[in-house]
Formats: sequence, C-alpha cells, structure tokens
Amino acid sequence: MTLSNAKRYYPTPALEKGLDILELFACTPGGLSVSEASRRLDRTVSEIFRMILCLEQRGYLVQSPSKDRYHLTLRLFRLAQEHPPTKRMVTEATPIMHWLAQELRQSCHLGIVDGGHVVILAQVDSPASTGFYVKVGSKVDLMHAATGHVILAHQNEGTRARTVDEWRRETKKSKPADLDRHLATIQRRGYERRASYEIAGVVNLSFPILNVQGQAIAGLTVPFVKRLEDKVGLTDVVRAVREASARLSEAMGAGPAADAAPVAASVDAKTAHRARRKSTSKS
Repeated sequence: MTLSNAKRYYPTPALEKGLDILELFACTPGGLSVSEASRRLDRTVSEIFRMILCLEQRGYLVQSPSKDRYHLTLRLFRLAQEHPPTKRMVTEATPIMHWLAQELRQSCHLGIVDGGHVVILAQVDSPASTGFYVKVGSKVDLMHAATGHVILAHQNEGTRARTVDEWRRETKKSKPADLDRHLATIQRRGYERRASYEIAGVVNLSFPILNVQGQAIAGLTVPFVKRLEDKVGLTDVVRAVREASARLSEAMGAGPAADAAPVAASVDAKTAHRARRKSTSKS
C-alpha cells in the first residue's frame, strides 16, 4: 500500500483537528477565544475546548492575562530550531553573520520559507549605535520579503510552484502578475536588491543559501541603511553578502563557488599584480 493510499484508508481525525487548531492560531496573532476557534473551524465548542486544553498542557497554547482567549506560544518555533538541518544551519551561520555585521556595520538576518511566509531564524545587530533589524521568530509575507524572493528564484520549478500555491491558499490572494519575470531577473543577477516593502530608506540585499543540489534552502539578507558617517556603499554590501552566503552554502553542502573567495585574498591578489607590474616596468 502506498503512502497516498494509506492517507485515504486510515484517517486520523483527532490529529487533523489538532493541526487545524495550531494552523488557525498560527495565522491569528491576536489570539482566539474557544468559541471563535470553534466557529472558524466549524466544530463544536466542546470538542475544540478539549483539544485546546491538551495543547495548553503541552505548552503550545497559553491563555491571555484576561483569560478570555488563547495565543500560540513559541514552542513550535523552538521545535523547528531543534530540527537538525535548521539547527546546524543556524550554528554554521552565526559566526559568518557576526563577521558580516562587523564588516559592513549593518545588521543581517537569515530566513527560510515556511508555507506562505518567511520565518527569521537568526539575526545579528549592527555594531553601530543606529540601524535597522528584524526580530528572530518574526514572520513576513512571502511576497513582501526580499529573502522570500531570492529563495523562490533559486528553487526548481516544482518546488517554487508548490510554495506559491501554499502562499495562495494561506493568503487567499492571486499570484502577482510580474512574479515570474521578477524571479528570472533575480536568478540572472544572482541576488535580490530592492527597496524595503515596509520601511522607507532601507534597501534589502539578499543572497540565497544553497544545498548540495544547488537549491535555495534559506536567504541571507542585509537591510542596508545609509548612515552619513559610513563609507560603506551598496557595492561593498553586495560583495560581502555574496562572500558570506557562499561560505554558508559551502558549509551546508553546496560546492565551493568562485565568488566565495575571501575579499582579503582578492585585495592581496590585486596588490601582488600591481607589484609585479612595477617590477617589470623597472627592469
């Protein structure tokens, strides 16, 4: 019997009910009362109440201070971080991201696609006194995130189509008319660069993190804020994020890329080349 057949012959209504509740609360940041949850799921208050009590005891839901509604806790997020590939990626990314933040004096964050959203797994602040950052654990609409676009652009057609379909189901929105053209541009360029959807003056630069198959599993993004005293420009940001993303991709199994050569090594090579030219001209 195949897995698809097993799904038809062995329904699990209790599990499906619990997952329906978790998914409902996940997309309702303001929380829900038991009656509101039962109405939205078209189930009786008694059966929803029993499930909610179980989820509360297991730490997935918590009551509001006023006791009139329930909210999703961070337990699911912590479970996701404990998943070995995700945990390993954050472990590998942390020192690279700290280097990147110091190099550019900008914050940076690492995100993955989860359903119709981008979830921020890791974030490092700028060493400067001012800057812009995105909180770890926050969720952003897939179509409103440079991280999401760069991941979509570096996935195969089947994976991309499934991700976009999931976004459509969750948001009840139509696929943007210019999405395919925009993703093709990102793929040719190798990274995403565009003004923030939410904050004026912020330019997001995002590179893909690739696996051994060359498919994007995450995105590394710098929300660039131009400070008057800084000499770092967008060209510097592109160069540094390209190097950081290539190093992390290699750590996650992707083959070494030519772009991954350290910036310092590139500078040393140019210096050596100039020195050879001077030596030749003197002789």
